[in-house]
Amino acid sequence: MRAWYLGCVNDDARYAAIAARDPRFDGVFFVAVSTTGIYCRPVCPARTPGRARCTFYDTAALAEAAGYRACFRCRPELAPGNADVDAVDNLVAAAAARIGEGALNDGSVDDLAAQLGVSDRHLRRAMEARLGVSPVALAQTRRLGMAKQLLHDTALSLTEIAFAAGFGSVRRFNAVFQEVMGSSPSQLRRTHVERVQRGDVRGLSLRLDYRPPLDWDELLGFLAARAIPGVEVVADGAYRRVVHVDGTAGAIAVRRADRRNALELSIDPALVPVVMPLVARVRRLFDLDARPDVIGRVLGRDPFLAPAIARRPGLRVPGAVDGFEAAVRALLGQQVSVAAATTLAGRFAAQLGAPLDRDPDARDGLARRFPTAAEVAACSPAAIAKIGLPSARAAAIHALATAVAGGALRFDGAHHLDAFVAAACALPGVGPWTAHYLAMRALHVPDAFPAADLGVRKALAGASVREAEARAEAWRPFRSYAVMHLWASLGGSDDRSRADDRPIPDRPAPPRRAGRRADPPVPAAARRGDRGRAGHVAGARARRRAARRVLRR
Repeated sequence: MRAWYLGCVNDDARYAAIAARDPRFDGVFFVAVSTTGIYCRPVCPARTPGRARCTFYDTAALAEAAGYRACFRCRPELAPGNADVDAVDNLVAAAAARIGEGALNDGSVDDLAAQLGVSDRHLRRAMEARLGVSPVALAQTRRLGMAKQLLHDTALSLTEIAFAAGFGSVRRFNAVFQEVMGSSPSQLRRTHVERVQRGDVRGLSLRLDYRPPLDWDELLGFLAARAIPGVEVVADGAYRRVVHVDGTAGAIAVRRADRRNALELSIDPALVPVVMPLVARVRRLFDLDARPDVIGRVLGRDPFLAPAIARRPGLRVPGAVDGFEAAVRALLGQQVSVAAATTLAGRFAAQLGAPLDRDPDARDGLARRFPTAAEVAACSPAAIAKIGLPSARAAAIHALATAVAGGALRFDGAHHLDAFVAAACALPGVGPWTAHYLAMRALHVPDAFPAADLGVRKALAGASVREAEARAEAWRPFRSYAVMHLWASLGGSDDRSRADDRPIPDRPAPPRRAGRRADPPVPAAARRGDRGRAGHVAGARARRRAARRVLRR
Protein backbone atom coordinates (compact mmCIF):
# COMPACT_ATOMS: atom_id res chain seq x y z
CA MET A 1 0.00 0.00 0.00
CA ARG A 2 1.91 3.02 -1.29
CA ALA A 3 0.27 5.40 1.17
CA TRP A 4 2.52 3.94 3.87
CA TYR A 5 5.52 5.99 2.76
CA LEU A 6 6.04 7.53 6.22
CA GLY A 7 5.09 10.85 4.74
CA CYS A 8 7.15 10.29 1.59
CA VAL A 9 4.28 11.35 -0.70
CA ASN A 10 6.03 13.75 -3.09
CA ASP A 11 9.06 13.64 -5.32
CA ASP A 12 11.08 16.03 -3.18
CA ALA A 13 10.72 13.74 -0.17
CA ARG A 14 11.66 10.75 -2.34
CA TYR A 15 14.75 12.57 -3.54
CA ALA A 16 15.72 13.22 0.07
CA ALA A 17 15.35 9.45 0.70
CA ILE A 18 17.72 8.52 -2.14
CA ALA A 19 20.21 11.21 -1.09
CA ALA A 20 20.28 9.60 2.37
CA ARG A 21 20.25 6.07 0.86
CA ASP A 22 17.57 5.22 3.42
CA PRO A 23 17.11 1.41 3.45
CA ARG A 24 13.52 1.79 4.68
CA PHE A 25 12.51 2.79 1.16
CA ASP A 26 14.38 0.05 -0.68
CA GLY A 27 11.93 -1.45 -3.17
CA VAL A 28 9.19 1.01 -2.22
CA PHE A 29 9.99 3.12 -5.28
CA PHE A 30 12.67 3.41 -7.98
CA VAL A 31 14.48 6.43 -9.42
CA ALA A 32 15.23 6.79 -13.13
CA VAL A 33 17.97 9.14 -14.39
CA SER A 34 17.26 10.81 -17.72
CA THR A 35 20.90 11.41 -18.70
CA THR A 36 21.94 7.77 -18.30
CA GLY A 37 18.72 5.94 -19.18
CA ILE A 38 19.12 3.82 -16.02
CA TYR A 39 16.77 3.23 -13.08
CA CYS A 40 18.03 2.42 -9.58
CA ARG A 41 17.04 1.48 -6.06
CA PRO A 42 16.95 4.25 -3.42
CA VAL A 43 20.02 2.63 -1.81
CA CYS A 44 22.18 2.64 -4.95
CA PRO A 45 25.85 3.33 -4.05
CA ALA A 46 26.40 5.42 -7.20
CA ARG A 47 26.73 9.20 -6.93
CA THR A 48 23.37 10.85 -6.31
CA PRO A 49 22.12 12.43 -9.56
CA GLY A 50 20.81 15.97 -9.74
CA ARG A 51 17.18 16.49 -8.79
CA ALA A 52 16.18 17.73 -12.24
CA ARG A 53 17.37 14.50 -13.87
CA CYS A 54 15.33 12.18 -11.61
CA THR A 55 11.96 10.62 -12.31
CA PHE A 56 10.33 8.35 -9.71
CA TYR A 57 8.38 5.17 -10.35
CA ASP A 58 6.46 2.94 -7.97
CA THR A 59 7.58 -0.29 -9.66
CA ALA A 60 10.46 -1.55 -11.76
CA ALA A 61 7.97 -2.54 -14.45
CA LEU A 62 6.86 1.09 -14.83
CA ALA A 63 10.46 2.24 -15.18
CA GLU A 64 11.14 -0.35 -17.85
CA ALA A 65 7.91 0.54 -19.67
CA ALA A 66 9.22 4.14 -19.81
CA GLY A 67 12.37 2.92 -21.56
CA TYR A 68 14.88 2.76 -18.69
CA ARG A 69 17.16 -0.22 -18.03
CA ALA A 70 18.16 -1.69 -14.69
CA CYS A 71 21.30 -0.48 -12.92
CA PHE A 72 24.16 -2.98 -12.85
CA ARG A 73 25.45 -1.70 -9.49
CA CYS A 74 22.41 -1.71 -7.18
CA ARG A 75 20.61 -4.46 -9.17
CA PRO A 76 16.90 -3.53 -8.85
CA GLU A 77 15.89 -7.16 -9.37
CA LEU A 78 17.10 -7.84 -5.80
CA ALA A 79 14.98 -5.13 -4.16
CA PRO A 80 12.48 -6.36 -1.55
CA GLY A 81 8.86 -6.39 -2.63
CA ASN A 82 5.86 -4.75 -1.00
CA ALA A 83 3.04 -6.47 0.85
CA ASP A 84 -0.19 -4.59 0.13
CA VAL A 85 -2.86 -4.98 2.76
CA ASP A 86 -5.94 -3.01 1.78
CA ALA A 87 -9.04 -4.69 0.34
CA VAL A 88 -8.76 -3.10 -3.10
CA ASP A 89 -5.22 -4.39 -3.55
CA ASN A 90 -6.01 -7.93 -2.40
CA LEU A 91 -6.61 -9.21 -5.94
CA VAL A 92 -3.65 -7.32 -7.41
CA ALA A 93 -1.30 -8.50 -4.65
CA ALA A 94 -2.37 -12.12 -5.15
CA ALA A 95 -1.96 -11.84 -8.93
CA ALA A 96 1.47 -10.23 -8.58
CA ALA A 97 2.54 -12.98 -6.17
CA ARG A 98 1.41 -15.70 -8.58
CA ILE A 99 3.18 -13.96 -11.48
CA GLY A 100 6.30 -13.76 -9.33
CA GLU A 101 6.10 -17.53 -8.90
CA GLY A 102 5.94 -17.98 -12.68
CA ALA A 103 2.20 -18.40 -13.26
CA LEU A 104 2.46 -16.82 -16.73
CA ASN A 105 5.55 -18.74 -17.79
CA ASP A 106 3.47 -21.68 -18.97
CA GLY A 107 -0.06 -20.34 -18.46
CA SER A 108 -2.09 -17.45 -19.82
CA VAL A 109 -3.72 -14.41 -18.25
CA ASP A 110 -7.08 -16.16 -18.70
CA ASP A 111 -5.81 -19.13 -16.65
CA LEU A 112 -4.51 -16.86 -13.91
CA ALA A 113 -7.78 -14.91 -13.76
CA ALA A 114 -9.75 -18.14 -13.49
CA GLN A 115 -7.58 -19.28 -10.57
CA LEU A 116 -8.25 -15.98 -8.82
CA GLY A 117 -11.99 -16.14 -9.49
CA VAL A 118 -12.28 -13.07 -11.76
CA SER A 119 -12.48 -12.39 -15.48
CA ASP A 120 -9.32 -11.72 -17.48
CA ARG A 121 -10.62 -8.24 -18.34
CA HIS A 122 -11.15 -7.38 -14.68
CA LEU A 123 -7.68 -8.64 -13.78
CA ARG A 124 -6.00 -6.59 -16.51
CA ARG A 125 -7.96 -3.49 -15.57
CA ALA A 126 -7.19 -3.87 -11.84
CA MET A 127 -3.46 -4.39 -12.41
CA GLU A 128 -3.14 -1.52 -14.85
CA ALA A 129 -5.01 0.79 -12.48
CA ARG A 130 -2.97 -0.27 -9.47
CA LEU A 131 0.49 -0.98 -10.91
CA GLY A 132 0.37 0.90 -14.20
CA VAL A 133 1.37 -2.18 -16.20
CA SER A 134 -0.39 -5.22 -17.63
CA PRO A 135 0.03 -8.75 -16.24
CA VAL A 136 2.18 -9.69 -19.25
CA ALA A 137 4.49 -6.69 -18.78
CA LEU A 138 4.89 -7.48 -15.09
CA ALA A 139 5.70 -11.11 -15.91
CA GLN A 140 8.36 -10.00 -18.37
CA THR A 141 9.97 -7.75 -15.75
CA ARG A 142 10.03 -10.63 -13.25
CA ARG A 143 11.58 -13.00 -15.84
CA LEU A 144 14.26 -10.47 -16.75
CA GLY A 145 14.99 -9.82 -13.09
CA MET A 146 15.42 -13.52 -12.36
CA ALA A 147 17.59 -14.00 -15.46
CA LYS A 148 19.78 -11.04 -14.50
CA GLN A 149 20.24 -12.41 -10.98
CA LEU A 150 21.20 -15.84 -12.31
CA LEU A 151 23.68 -14.22 -14.71
CA HIS A 152 25.27 -12.29 -11.84
CA ASP A 153 25.29 -14.97 -9.14
CA THR A 154 25.60 -18.37 -10.81
CA ALA A 155 27.69 -20.29 -13.32
CA LEU A 156 24.62 -21.64 -15.14
CA SER A 157 24.77 -21.63 -18.93
CA LEU A 158 22.67 -19.11 -20.85
CA THR A 159 20.36 -21.91 -21.97
CA GLU A 160 19.78 -23.03 -18.37
CA ILE A 161 19.18 -19.45 -17.29
CA ALA A 162 16.69 -18.82 -20.09
CA PHE A 163 14.45 -21.72 -19.12
CA ALA A 164 14.91 -21.30 -15.35
CA ALA A 165 13.75 -17.68 -15.66
CA GLY A 166 10.62 -18.73 -17.54
CA PHE A 167 11.45 -17.90 -21.15
CA GLY A 168 10.07 -20.29 -23.73
CA SER A 169 13.22 -20.27 -25.86
CA VAL A 170 16.79 -19.02 -25.82
CA ARG A 171 16.07 -16.87 -28.88
CA ARG A 172 13.22 -15.09 -27.10
CA PHE A 173 15.39 -14.65 -24.00
CA ASN A 174 18.21 -13.03 -26.00
CA ALA A 175 15.85 -10.74 -27.90
CA VAL A 176 13.96 -9.45 -24.85
CA PHE A 177 17.15 -9.03 -22.83
CA GLN A 178 18.83 -7.07 -25.65
CA GLU A 179 15.76 -4.84 -26.05
CA VAL A 180 15.30 -3.97 -22.39
CA MET A 181 18.85 -4.13 -20.98
CA GLY A 182 20.65 -2.66 -23.96
CA SER A 183 23.09 -5.56 -24.22
CA SER A 184 22.99 -9.29 -24.76
CA PRO A 185 23.16 -11.73 -21.80
CA SER A 186 26.63 -12.86 -22.83
CA GLN A 187 27.88 -9.26 -23.01
CA LEU A 188 26.51 -8.53 -19.53
CA ARG A 189 28.25 -11.55 -18.08
CA ARG A 190 31.56 -10.61 -19.69
CA THR A 191 31.58 -6.93 -18.78
CA HIS A 192 29.60 -6.52 -15.55
CA VAL A 193 29.67 -9.81 -13.69
CA GLU A 194 32.44 -10.84 -11.37
CA ARG A 195 34.14 -14.14 -12.10
CA VAL A 196 32.09 -17.17 -11.05
CA GLN A 197 33.16 -20.78 -10.76
CA ARG A 198 32.44 -22.78 -13.87
CA GLY A 199 31.56 -26.43 -14.17
CA ASP A 200 30.19 -27.91 -10.95
CA VAL A 201 27.08 -26.02 -9.83
CA ARG A 202 26.70 -27.72 -6.49
CA GLY A 203 26.17 -25.10 -3.85
CA LEU A 204 24.35 -22.79 -6.28
CA SER A 205 23.71 -19.66 -4.22
CA LEU A 206 21.36 -16.71 -4.65
CA ARG A 207 21.08 -13.46 -2.72
CA LEU A 208 17.75 -12.44 -1.17
CA ASP A 209 17.73 -8.82 0.02
CA TYR A 210 15.48 -7.46 2.77
CA ARG A 211 14.82 -4.19 4.57
CA PRO A 212 16.55 -4.05 7.94
CA PRO A 213 16.18 -4.80 10.75
CA LEU A 214 15.60 -8.56 10.71
CA ASP A 215 15.43 -10.55 13.96
CA TRP A 216 17.16 -13.59 12.48
CA ASP A 217 17.69 -15.36 15.79
CA GLU A 218 14.02 -15.19 16.78
CA LEU A 219 12.98 -16.32 13.31
CA LEU A 220 15.33 -19.29 13.39
CA GLY A 221 14.20 -20.17 16.92
CA PHE A 222 10.57 -20.24 15.85
CA LEU A 223 11.33 -22.53 12.91
CA ALA A 224 13.69 -24.73 14.94
CA ALA A 225 11.00 -25.52 17.52
CA ARG A 226 8.69 -26.67 14.73
CA ALA A 227 11.21 -28.34 12.38
CA ILE A 228 9.80 -31.62 11.02
CA PRO A 229 12.34 -34.43 11.54
CA GLY A 230 13.77 -35.61 8.23
CA VAL A 231 12.27 -32.64 6.36
CA GLU A 232 13.69 -29.59 8.16
CA VAL A 233 16.85 -28.94 10.15
CA VAL A 234 18.00 -25.79 11.94
CA ALA A 235 21.66 -25.89 12.99
CA ASP A 236 24.77 -23.69 12.95
CA GLY A 237 22.80 -20.54 12.22
CA ALA A 238 21.22 -21.97 9.05
CA TYR A 239 17.83 -23.34 8.04
CA ARG A 240 17.83 -26.42 5.79
CA ARG A 241 14.89 -28.30 4.38
CA VAL A 242 13.55 -30.44 1.57
CA VAL A 243 11.21 -28.65 -0.84
CA HIS A 244 8.84 -30.03 -3.45
CA VAL A 245 7.88 -27.52 -6.15
CA ASP A 246 5.87 -28.45 -9.24
CA GLY A 247 6.90 -32.10 -9.00
CA THR A 248 10.59 -31.36 -8.42
CA ALA A 249 12.19 -32.18 -5.06
CA GLY A 250 15.51 -31.07 -3.63
CA ALA A 251 17.23 -29.54 -0.63
CA ILE A 252 17.84 -25.88 0.15
CA ALA A 253 19.82 -24.03 2.83
CA VAL A 254 19.27 -20.46 4.00
CA ARG A 255 21.66 -18.44 6.14
CA ARG A 256 22.28 -14.81 6.88
CA ALA A 257 24.79 -12.96 4.69
CA ASP A 258 27.83 -11.56 6.46
CA ARG A 259 28.09 -8.04 5.08
CA ARG A 260 24.72 -7.31 3.50
CA ASN A 261 21.09 -6.92 4.49
CA ALA A 262 20.41 -10.20 2.74
CA LEU A 263 20.00 -13.93 3.14
CA GLU A 264 21.94 -16.48 1.10
CA LEU A 265 19.88 -19.24 -0.49
CA SER A 266 21.73 -22.38 -1.58
CA ILE A 267 19.83 -24.88 -3.70
CA ASP A 268 20.37 -28.33 -5.15
CA PRO A 269 21.01 -28.42 -8.93
CA ALA A 270 17.79 -30.41 -9.36
CA LEU A 271 15.80 -27.33 -8.30
CA VAL A 272 17.19 -25.00 -10.99
CA PRO A 273 14.18 -25.47 -13.32
CA VAL A 274 11.84 -24.25 -10.54
CA VAL A 275 14.09 -21.53 -9.12
CA MET A 276 11.57 -18.77 -9.87
CA PRO A 277 8.69 -20.10 -7.72
CA LEU A 278 11.20 -21.39 -5.18
CA VAL A 279 12.70 -17.94 -4.58
CA ALA A 280 9.21 -16.47 -4.16
CA ARG A 281 8.32 -19.11 -1.57
CA VAL A 282 11.53 -18.67 0.39
CA ARG A 283 11.02 -14.91 0.50
CA ARG A 284 7.53 -15.55 1.87
CA LEU A 285 8.83 -18.10 4.41
CA PHE A 286 11.19 -15.52 5.92
CA ASP A 287 8.88 -12.53 5.35
CA LEU A 288 11.58 -10.66 3.44
CA ASP A 289 9.20 -8.17 1.81
CA ALA A 290 7.94 -6.76 5.12
CA ARG A 291 8.18 -3.06 5.99
CA PRO A 292 9.42 -3.16 9.62
CA ASP A 293 9.42 0.64 9.83
CA VAL A 294 5.73 0.86 8.90
CA ILE A 295 4.74 -2.10 11.08
CA GLY A 296 6.59 -0.66 14.07
CA ARG A 297 5.01 2.75 13.56
CA VAL A 298 1.48 1.30 13.59
CA LEU A 299 1.92 -1.16 16.47
CA GLY A 300 4.08 1.22 18.50
CA ARG A 301 1.11 3.55 18.96
CA ASP A 302 -0.26 1.11 21.53
CA PRO A 303 1.50 1.72 24.88
CA PHE A 304 1.15 -1.97 25.70
CA LEU A 305 3.03 -3.12 22.56
CA ALA A 306 5.50 -0.23 22.33
CA PRO A 307 8.12 -1.82 24.64
CA ALA A 308 7.95 -5.11 22.71
CA ILE A 309 8.40 -3.27 19.41
CA ALA A 310 11.42 -1.44 20.82
CA ARG A 311 13.00 -4.70 21.99
CA ARG A 312 12.45 -6.56 18.69
CA PRO A 313 11.96 -4.07 15.85
CA GLY A 314 12.83 -6.68 13.22
CA LEU A 315 10.40 -9.43 14.25
CA ARG A 316 8.80 -11.12 11.23
CA VAL A 317 5.87 -13.47 10.63
CA PRO A 318 7.23 -16.82 9.39
CA GLY A 319 5.41 -18.00 6.29
CA ALA A 320 5.42 -21.42 4.68
CA VAL A 321 7.07 -23.01 1.67
CA ASP A 322 4.10 -25.39 1.35
CA GLY A 323 0.65 -24.28 2.46
CA PHE A 324 -0.66 -27.82 2.78
CA GLU A 325 2.27 -28.79 4.99
CA ALA A 326 1.55 -25.82 7.27
CA ALA A 327 -2.13 -26.83 7.43
CA VAL A 328 -1.35 -30.41 8.43
CA ARG A 329 1.13 -29.16 11.00
CA ALA A 330 -1.55 -26.90 12.50
CA LEU A 331 -4.04 -29.78 12.80
CA LEU A 332 -1.42 -32.02 14.36
CA GLY A 333 -0.65 -29.25 16.86
CA GLN A 334 -4.16 -28.85 18.22
CA GLN A 335 -4.31 -29.36 21.98
CA VAL A 336 -0.76 -30.73 22.25
CA SER A 337 2.60 -29.12 22.87
CA VAL A 338 4.86 -27.93 20.06
CA ALA A 339 7.29 -30.77 20.81
CA ALA A 340 4.54 -33.40 20.59
CA ALA A 341 3.22 -31.90 17.36
CA THR A 342 6.72 -31.95 15.88
CA THR A 343 7.06 -35.64 16.73
CA LEU A 344 3.72 -36.40 15.07
CA ALA A 345 4.69 -34.38 11.98
CA GLY A 346 7.90 -36.40 11.69
CA ARG A 347 5.95 -39.66 11.85
CA PHE A 348 3.47 -38.30 9.29
CA ALA A 349 6.24 -37.43 6.83
CA ALA A 350 8.04 -40.74 7.41
CA GLN A 351 4.90 -42.79 6.77
CA LEU A 352 3.33 -40.88 3.89
CA GLY A 353 6.17 -38.84 2.36
CA ALA A 354 8.72 -39.91 -0.24
CA PRO A 355 12.47 -40.41 0.33
CA LEU A 356 14.76 -37.82 -1.20
CA ASP A 357 17.14 -39.03 -3.88
CA ARG A 358 20.41 -37.46 -2.73
CA ASP A 359 24.12 -37.98 -2.49
CA PRO A 360 24.61 -40.79 0.06
CA ASP A 361 27.45 -38.78 1.61
CA ALA A 362 25.06 -36.00 2.64
CA ARG A 363 24.70 -36.09 6.42
CA ASP A 364 22.57 -33.06 7.14
CA GLY A 365 19.52 -34.89 8.49
CA LEU A 366 17.36 -34.31 5.40
CA ALA A 367 15.87 -37.58 4.23
CA ARG A 368 12.42 -37.12 2.74
CA ARG A 369 9.89 -34.67 1.39
CA PHE A 370 6.52 -33.94 2.96
CA PRO A 371 3.60 -35.71 1.24
CA THR A 372 1.38 -33.79 -1.14
CA ALA A 373 -2.34 -33.26 -0.63
CA ALA A 374 -3.12 -35.75 -3.38
CA GLU A 375 -0.95 -38.42 -1.75
CA VAL A 376 -2.61 -37.94 1.63
CA ALA A 377 -6.09 -37.88 0.09
CA ALA A 378 -5.35 -41.24 -1.55
CA CYS A 379 -4.77 -42.79 1.90
CA SER A 380 -7.52 -43.82 4.27
CA PRO A 381 -8.10 -42.03 7.60
CA ALA A 382 -7.18 -45.32 9.30
CA ALA A 383 -3.73 -45.24 7.67
CA ILE A 384 -3.23 -41.66 8.85
CA ALA A 385 -4.27 -42.60 12.39
CA LYS A 386 -1.46 -45.16 12.61
CA ILE A 387 1.02 -42.42 13.50
CA GLY A 388 -0.74 -42.13 16.86
CA LEU A 389 -3.69 -39.87 16.16
CA PRO A 390 -7.30 -40.06 17.36
CA SER A 391 -9.63 -41.18 14.58
CA ALA A 392 -11.37 -37.80 14.51
CA ARG A 393 -8.08 -35.95 14.00
CA ALA A 394 -7.04 -38.38 11.25
CA ALA A 395 -10.40 -37.87 9.53
CA ALA A 396 -9.94 -34.09 9.73
CA ILE A 397 -6.51 -34.31 8.05
CA HIS A 398 -7.94 -36.56 5.34
CA ALA A 399 -10.79 -34.11 4.72
CA LEU A 400 -8.30 -31.25 4.51
CA ALA A 401 -6.16 -33.14 1.99
CA THR A 402 -9.22 -33.98 -0.10
CA ALA A 403 -10.32 -30.32 -0.15
CA VAL A 404 -6.86 -29.06 -1.13
CA ALA A 405 -6.31 -31.77 -3.76
CA GLY A 406 -9.74 -31.06 -5.27
CA GLY A 407 -9.26 -27.30 -5.33
CA ALA A 408 -11.99 -26.55 -2.79
CA LEU A 409 -9.41 -24.93 -0.49
CA ARG A 410 -6.48 -23.08 -1.99
CA PHE A 411 -3.43 -21.46 -0.44
CA ASP A 412 -2.29 -19.53 -3.52
CA GLY A 413 -5.29 -17.49 -4.62
CA ALA A 414 -6.86 -14.15 -3.74
CA HIS A 415 -8.43 -14.55 -0.32
CA HIS A 416 -10.14 -12.06 1.87
CA LEU A 417 -9.35 -13.02 5.45
CA ASP A 418 -12.98 -13.52 6.52
CA ALA A 419 -13.78 -15.57 3.40
CA PHE A 420 -10.80 -17.85 3.95
CA VAL A 421 -11.64 -18.34 7.64
CA ALA A 422 -15.22 -19.25 6.73
CA ALA A 423 -14.07 -21.73 4.06
CA ALA A 424 -11.52 -23.33 6.36
CA CYS A 425 -13.95 -23.58 9.28
CA ALA A 426 -16.35 -25.52 7.04
CA LEU A 427 -13.90 -28.43 7.20
CA PRO A 428 -14.15 -30.89 10.09
CA GLY A 429 -11.69 -30.25 12.90
CA VAL A 430 -10.90 -26.69 11.81
CA GLY A 431 -12.01 -23.80 14.00
CA PRO A 432 -11.27 -20.07 14.04
CA TRP A 433 -7.94 -20.56 15.81
CA THR A 434 -6.61 -22.98 13.19
CA ALA A 435 -8.03 -20.90 10.31
CA HIS A 436 -6.36 -17.70 11.53
CA TYR A 437 -3.10 -19.51 12.18
CA LEU A 438 -3.18 -20.83 8.60
CA ALA A 439 -3.96 -17.35 7.30
CA MET A 440 -0.86 -16.09 9.14
CA ARG A 441 1.53 -18.72 7.86
CA ALA A 442 0.15 -20.44 4.74
CA LEU A 443 -1.43 -17.34 3.16
CA HIS A 444 0.87 -14.87 4.90
CA VAL A 445 -2.00 -12.50 5.68
CA PRO A 446 -0.64 -9.64 7.83
CA ASP A 447 -3.92 -9.06 9.67
CA ALA A 448 -4.82 -12.55 10.94
CA PHE A 449 -5.47 -12.88 14.66
CA PRO A 450 -6.01 -16.22 16.47
CA ALA A 451 -7.79 -14.67 19.45
CA ALA A 452 -8.38 -18.02 21.22
CA ASP A 453 -4.67 -18.77 21.37
CA LEU A 454 -3.34 -19.60 24.83
CA GLY A 455 -0.14 -17.59 24.45
CA VAL A 456 -1.94 -14.51 23.11
CA ARG A 457 -4.39 -14.54 26.00
CA LYS A 458 -1.69 -15.12 28.57
CA ALA A 459 0.37 -12.23 27.19
CA LEU A 460 -2.76 -10.07 27.49
CA ALA A 461 -3.02 -10.86 31.23
CA GLY A 462 -5.56 -13.66 30.83
CA ALA A 463 -7.95 -11.79 28.56
CA SER A 464 -10.98 -13.61 27.19
CA VAL A 465 -11.38 -14.20 23.48
CA ARG A 466 -13.70 -11.22 23.09
CA GLU A 467 -11.42 -8.99 25.12
CA ALA A 468 -8.43 -10.04 23.00
CA GLU A 469 -10.31 -9.33 19.77
CA ALA A 470 -11.39 -5.92 21.03
CA ARG A 471 -7.85 -5.07 22.09
CA ALA A 472 -6.45 -6.13 18.71
CA GLU A 473 -8.62 -3.72 16.72
CA ALA A 474 -6.02 -1.02 17.35
CA TRP A 475 -3.35 -3.22 15.74
CA ARG A 476 -4.94 -3.47 12.30
CA PRO A 477 -3.75 -4.07 9.60
CA PHE A 478 -0.76 -5.81 11.24
CA ARG A 479 -2.37 -8.04 13.86
CA SER A 480 -0.28 -11.03 12.72
CA TYR A 481 2.87 -9.14 13.71
CA ALA A 482 1.29 -8.23 17.03
CA VAL A 483 0.71 -11.94 17.66
CA MET A 484 4.40 -12.66 17.06
CA HIS A 485 5.35 -9.93 19.54
CA LEU A 486 2.92 -11.31 22.13
CA TRP A 487 4.37 -14.82 21.75
CA ALA A 488 7.92 -13.49 21.97
CA SER A 489 7.06 -11.56 25.15
CA LEU A 490 6.44 -14.86 26.95
CA GLY A 491 10.13 -15.72 26.78
CA GLY A 492 11.10 -19.37 27.04
CA SER A 493 8.21 -20.57 29.19
CA ASP A 494 6.30 -23.72 28.39
CA ASP A 495 3.19 -21.71 27.62
CA ARG A 496 5.09 -19.76 25.00
CA SER A 497 6.39 -22.96 23.41
CA ARG A 498 2.91 -24.16 22.66
CA ALA A 499 1.28 -20.78 22.24
CA ASP A 500 0.43 -21.27 18.59
CA ASP A 501 -0.62 -24.88 18.96
CA ARG A 502 -3.25 -24.90 21.67
CA PRO A 503 -6.63 -23.29 21.01
CA ILE A 504 -8.21 -22.67 24.39
CA PRO A 505 -11.93 -21.79 24.12
CA ASP A 506 -13.65 -19.69 26.75
CA ARG A 507 -15.28 -22.08 29.22
CA PRO A 508 -17.20 -20.40 32.04
CA ALA A 509 -17.19 -22.23 35.34
CA PRO A 510 -20.36 -24.25 36.01
CA PRO A 511 -22.76 -22.51 38.43
CA ARG A 512 -22.82 -23.74 42.00
CA ARG A 513 -26.01 -24.96 43.58
CA ALA A 514 -27.24 -22.74 46.39
CA GLY A 515 -26.63 -24.01 49.92
CA ARG A 516 -23.92 -26.48 48.95
CA ARG A 517 -20.22 -26.08 49.30
CA ALA A 518 -17.98 -27.10 46.44
CA ASP A 519 -16.33 -30.46 46.96
CA PRO A 520 -12.66 -30.05 47.90
CA PRO A 521 -10.22 -31.47 45.39
CA VAL A 522 -9.03 -34.99 45.95
CA PRO A 523 -5.27 -35.06 46.62
CA ALA A 524 -3.11 -36.02 43.66
CA ALA A 525 -1.68 -39.02 45.46
CA ALA A 526 -5.17 -40.41 46.01
CA ARG A 527 -6.11 -39.81 42.37
CA ARG A 528 -3.09 -41.70 41.16
CA GLY A 529 -3.82 -44.60 43.50
CA ASP A 530 -0.32 -44.58 44.97
CA ARG A 531 0.36 -47.65 47.09
CA GLY A 532 2.73 -45.95 49.51
CA ARG A 533 1.90 -44.65 52.95
CA ALA A 534 1.28 -41.11 51.65
CA GLY A 535 -1.25 -42.44 49.16
CA HIS A 536 -3.12 -44.45 51.79
CA VAL A 537 -3.21 -41.60 54.29
CA ALA A 538 -4.39 -39.07 51.73
CA GLY A 539 -7.00 -41.48 50.43
CA ALA A 540 -8.31 -42.17 53.94
CA ARG A 541 -8.61 -38.45 54.63
CA ALA A 542 -10.53 -37.91 51.43
CA ARG A 543 -12.91 -40.77 52.27
CA ARG A 544 -13.55 -39.40 55.76
CA ARG A 545 -14.38 -35.95 54.38
CA ALA A 546 -16.74 -37.48 51.84
CA ALA A 547 -18.47 -39.48 54.60
CA ARG A 548 -18.97 -36.35 56.73
CA ARG A 549 -20.59 -34.57 53.78
CA VAL A 550 -23.01 -37.45 53.29
CA LEU A 551 -24.00 -37.38 57.00
CA ARG A 552 -24.60 -33.62 56.88
CA ARG A 553 -27.06 -34.06 54.03
